[in-house]
Amino acid sequence: MKIKTISVYGLFGRHDHTVNVFNDGLTYIHSPNGCGKSTLIRVMSLLFAGSTKDLMTVPFERMDISFSDDSSLIVERSENELLIQMQRNEIVSPLDANELPALARTTFIPSERTVVRRGDGRIMNAVEAYANDLSGKLKTAKKQHELVVPQYNDDRGDDELVFWAKDLNAKLNFIRDAGIVMNMPAGLRFPPTRYDLMESRKQYSDLIHGISEFVGKNYYLSESTVVFKDVINSFLLDKELRVDEKSHVVFVLDNGVVLPMDSLSSGEKQLFILFYRMLFEAMPSSFVMIDEPEISLHVSWQQRLGQAMKDIARLRDLQVVVATHSPQIVHNDWDLANELRAGRA
Repeated sequence: MKIKTISVYGLFGRHDHTVNVFNDGLTYIHSPNGCGKSTLIRVMSLLFAGSTKDLMTVPFERMDISFSDDSSLIVERSENELLIQMQRNEIVSPLDANELPALARTTFIPSERTVVRRGDGRIMNAVEAYANDLSGKLKTAKKQHELVVPQYNDDRGDDELVFWAKDLNAKLNFIRDAGIVMNMPAGLRFPPTRYDLMESRKQYSDLIHGISEFVGKNYYLSESTVVFKDVINSFLLDKELRVDEKSHVVFVLDNGVVLPMDSLSSGEKQLFILFYRMLFEAMPSSFVMIDEPEISLHVSWQQRLGQAMKDIARLRDLQVVVATHSPQIVHNDWDLANELRAGRA
């Protein structure tokens, strides 16, 4: 279920805003300072997290959110409480706060994003924390490299099995690019030819099914890792993001020297954080809100950032709403932009 529009009335007691949200790709929100674009996406994040106590601290009168199935979520302030209702086919039903997260999976990337609070309460540098998290994910995946070959009775034809194996082999190569290598059984060539199937059909059929399960467990992480490296490296000039043989996430200068994470520029750190959270934290087909992605970025990087975010949004079927002060971020995509104006409608 996609979000179609977001409307807020009486924001700060003086603004009414409506934002049209696009089905896929990006939606931009821009406005003069003080009109509430950052507050609007923060309100959305609090709402779908079910954080009604924090939501009560934001001064607004009402919020309406319409969805692609023509239902609407209505939130109204009533004295010292919020009245939350879902309207479907003119039938209005009350909702509890704990039901809100199920309506839309959301990720909120605030403007203050260079530090994170871990589960144990520790405050950590975000780049370091995310690099460690990715390294841990890849190490875990590499430990599970043993191939399990199940026993199947497969009635597919030879041509279907050969085609399936070729598709799986392409995905295996992608997984290897992320440093996850499967132990292939000896004596069997992959992908097999029709002649191989004639010689050992049952063995190859079982092998193909086993590889399919291996790919299913590892492809998403591998794809995210390869895309993450590619998109980061497309911005860098004198260095490269790599995953080394020990699954450590590192930046390597052109002369081969490994660069400490703390030595990255503020703009490089911002890119690392933004793209990590979009690829590894946001769930597919979810709703992502980003506040001021232009922070610390040179104009040339700002102009390229939108396309990179758009590509990731399409890859993961994300709806991404970006609140920005920068016309360079919007660049040539003004047809995707909503301008918020001061005052009541």
